[in-house]
Amino acid sequence: MKKSALYILLLVLLSNSALLLAQTEPEDIKLNSDKFSDYFYESLKQKAIENYDKAIVALEQCLKIEPENATVHFELGKNYLALKEYKKAYSSFEHATQIDSTNKWFWVGMYDVDYETKDYVNAIKTIGKLIPFDAKFKEDLTSLYMSTSQFDKALELINELNESSGKSERRESYKMQILSQGKYQNAEITNLIDQIKKYPKEESNYISLIYLYSKNNETDKVLETARKLETAIPTSEWAQVSLFKYHLENNEGEKAINAMNIALASAKIDSKIKHRILNEFLIYVNANPQFAPALEKAVGYFDGDPEVNVAKEIGKFYQNKKQWDKAIGYYEKANAKNTEIDIETNLLLLQAYTEIKEFEKAAKKAMDMVDVFPAQPQFYYYSGLAYNQLAQFKKAKEMLEIGLDYLVDDKALEINFNIQLGEAYHGLGDEKKKDFYFSKANQLLK
Repeated sequence: MKKSALYILLLVLLSNSALLLAQTEPEDIKLNSDKFSDYFYESLKQKAIENYDKAIVALEQCLKIEPENATVHFELGKNYLALKEYKKAYSSFEHATQIDSTNKWFWVGMYDVDYETKDYVNAIKTIGKLIPFDAKFKEDLTSLYMSTSQFDKALELINELNESSGKSERRESYKMQILSQGKYQNAEITNLIDQIKKYPKEESNYISLIYLYSKNNETDKVLETARKLETAIPTSEWAQVSLFKYHLENNEGEKAINAMNIALASAKIDSKIKHRILNEFLIYVNANPQFAPALEKAVGYFDGDPEVNVAKEIGKFYQNKKQWDKAIGYYEKANAKNTEIDIETNLLLLQAYTEIKEFEKAAKKAMDMVDVFPAQPQFYYYSGLAYNQLAQFKKAKEMLEIGLDYLVDDKALEINFNIQLGEAYHGLGDEKKKDFYFSKANQLLK
């Protein structure tokens, strides 16, 4: 009864330790004697309760009876591995493979030790023995090639697996690492050209090839590949990215706008690429203002962008070129988009209002901002400046004096405050105070 129960335990333990692969662990144990079976079952019992030292003692007794029993050596390896006695574990597994090289699990034991000890060079040799049993071990081999910096072999294997098994996220991540080193890019370009010939409807290969050509500044080849993509897959949104640039360079504005709108509306295309498209079109529109309405429409594609307020950035572009009217239009769009009031956008807007002498708008905007940000001195300054220009000197004086109390460590702004206070008092007819503030501004300038 005892032996029967232990035999069942043996089967369960051996089954549970399997790595879910097709071949089962060794079960056909030759029980040459009652002593051998007693010792072997004792080892299984002790291993099950994690008494690995006692399990090893029992297995050593088994070896005295059957020194070339591969299963006993395999069990010894498992117990040594549990104790982290890696040299003994490896030696035991290796001995098992020398007795029976056809059992996958003996090689798996050696691979487990290699992996635990991070001996990836030896693990590559071991996994070479496992691949004939199960081709899935090629996935492990890819990782081992990466760990040992054998990138040429890794790239070759990744491409092989991509073709036979389809792409995986991990392999694509490895591929990006490898291709970040320029010397491997030519091999990948050759591979991608070959893949496009074999599978002309696979969009991802064109996209990868366009990326590599673009990285190498091979514009002609980028456009050639984009046109091939458009021919092979007319509905491809990625083809429009390169075609957009081609149309811009050839001053084909309407075609460029069409390609741009398709690309910006695509959920497939990365937001960074979309931002680059918009920046290139912005520069084009600056030289070709007749296409400004298309730019306004393009900005609308970015309304849901949580990271960049595109309208604000375009406003800055026009402000740097002193095109104040255009800057104002985009700052106002930026404010309409923002769920929270943005200080920088409104300061830029106030500056633009001031430059084109829209002082009533500046005064109203500045007062609105003072209500929201009562400790922000710049808004008091613009309020005072606008009221001075509107000849409302009393309001100007009040706002400037309040704002001056909030001013800390900003000499340029302090100079401007004093100039505007001088203007306000001049408007009020107080020449003494006017001279005082102008003098203070001059002292700060010196």
